[in-house]
Amino acid sequence: MSDKENSAVGGRHAKIALSLLVIVYIFNFVDRQILSILAEDIKADLGISNSDIGFLYGTAFGVFYSVVGIPMGKLADTWNRKNLISVGLAFWSLMTALSGTAKSFLSLSIYRFGVGIGESTATPSAYSLLSDYFSPKVRATVLSIYSSGLYIGAAIGLFLGGWILDTWNSTYPDISQAPFGLKGWQAAFMGVGLPGIVLSLITFTFIKEPVRGMSEGIVTEQSKEPFKEALNEFIGLTPLSLINSKDSFKTLSINLLIASIIFIICFSLYKLTGDFLQWVAWGIGAYLVCTWIQSLGKRDVVAFNLMFRSKAIVYSFISFPCIPFVGYAYSAFTPSFYINYHGMTALEIGTLIGLVTAIGSFIGVIGGGYFGDKLKEKYVGGRLYVIFVGGILITSIGCLGMILTESKNISIAFNFLYHIGSSVYVGCAATTVTNLVLPRMRAMSGAFFILTLSMIGLALGPYILGRISDLFEYQGYTAGDAMQTSMALILLILLIPCVTLFMAVKHLKKDEESVTERARALGEKI
Repeated sequence: MSDKENSAVGGRHAKIALSLLVIVYIFNFVDRQILSILAEDIKADLGISNSDIGFLYGTAFGVFYSVVGIPMGKLADTWNRKNLISVGLAFWSLMTALSGTAKSFLSLSIYRFGVGIGESTATPSAYSLLSDYFSPKVRATVLSIYSSGLYIGAAIGLFLGGWILDTWNSTYPDISQAPFGLKGWQAAFMGVGLPGIVLSLITFTFIKEPVRGMSEGIVTEQSKEPFKEALNEFIGLTPLSLINSKDSFKTLSINLLIASIIFIICFSLYKLTGDFLQWVAWGIGAYLVCTWIQSLGKRDVVAFNLMFRSKAIVYSFISFPCIPFVGYAYSAFTPSFYINYHGMTALEIGTLIGLVTAIGSFIGVIGGGYFGDKLKEKYVGGRLYVIFVGGILITSIGCLGMILTESKNISIAFNFLYHIGSSVYVGCAATTVTNLVLPRMRAMSGAFFILTLSMIGLALGPYILGRISDLFEYQGYTAGDAMQTSMALILLILLIPCVTLFMAVKHLKKDEESVTERARALGEKI
């Protein structure tokens, strides 16, 4: 077979890229998820609360992951994507390993910031690269296969973290006798972080960069200054990008108003909760995101209009984050729930819940992509219908069954159902977003999609669940009962997509069919 055939849509290079990217995503979530199984030991060692764990798991990671993801998305749209993935993988793996050296809440927070920055390179680049390597007809299936790494990684993270933690603690009950005086949770961070640096060399060597836009025959000119464009995108996150616009005074006034509203909200929440880092980080992230949206309207009118003047994509951006709001919150505290409510050990949770997470989520994410593609052939909103059934209905049933039953075995069975349902949305959601923009802006729209999942789902879900749990504990609830009640309450957020998903379906056909037409009308040369 010729190299040209290997590099063709769906060819050998495409399959190699998909396989390696799944492994990269596995490492991505091993490094992200391991914190949850280590939470109880970290809390005891550093003297922190559930809301602090929620901050470390969600906000500390999610805000930097979201904000840096915007310029990284632009770099993925203009530079070599496999190089970007490889560099990012090496960096976040190093930050994970360094988390094992943390001696305080602040130092661990800083390393989590670094993990978020590194991981922001991966998924926008992967979405763009795989969209070029595979036909649009199988795109949801392909992106679902890629996304399966998320859940496999989460499961492996639970198992490895639990195994290293229990093994280390039982082997070295006297920490003074442990190598370098490391505690079990510190050794676990190092054990999962260092292998990622080796994987980065493999991805750099074996993934081949495809021709941008080749799967749809839309030729995209290669950028001559990719880093300058990415820098401009980063500047676009700041008010500096608004100064030279024609109506600078009006634009800056609106920006100041946005900043004031965010400051008032976050300051009020800080006074209410006392969590300074949480609301400073989230407030800065929210402000930068709003500023970037403003500046995009000045710098790239076509991208701005396709992303924010399409009702289908706007309603989608509102709907999709609500599902991982629940998912990330549960991922962060499911180990704590089983430890405190059912008396399970870290290794037992890592083995049983890790297995349930891997198998259930793999079924859900692959099945969601497959049925989404099939239903899309018959119904314009087929993929969104799949999200509604899996991401909302099945997820709710699984969550309530998991936390309300007194039987550990029945709880684990419902946990399995929950993971099937909560993972269905991933491929269908990503495909919906990328189908509503042009190839040259897929990575950037993918980055914004991930940003919404992170700023709302990841940065708020775990923190809010942890904060509610802390409040119940202060009122005298046991740790297990407090976590159970909190996990039930946050399911209320799923009422939002019950409405907005169907609003997106209403506008989907028109917006999908008019992408090229609307872009041309705005001056895009296609």
